[in-house]
Amino acid sequence: MPEITEETVSHLANLARIALTPDEIAKLTGELSAIVHAVEAVNQVATPDVPATSHPIPMENVWRDDVVADQLTTEQALAGAPDHDGSRFRVTAILGEEH
Repeated sequence: MPEITEETVSHLANLARIALTPDEIAKLTGELSAIVHAVEAVNQVATPDVPATSHPIPMENVWRDDVVADQLTTEQALAGAPDHDGSRFRVTAILGEEH
């Protein structure tokens, strides 16, 4: 990989229409060089026999059986409601919607 130079950073900033000061160009040159070297180090280790991963540990869904349990009656569910119409919760309108 070619070395990242201040001219390269300046050219990329110009293409992206980003105004950079000379100090910012110098700082970004060092940072981008470090990033490129880090990616090169990973590429040397990442061989075809090493599978790509998005997570360090395997991820899987944890499922449980869907079992019907005791249910609240309508009266029990509405007992603690601040406002209801006897069968449904009553809430204030949101976003200016009036019904």
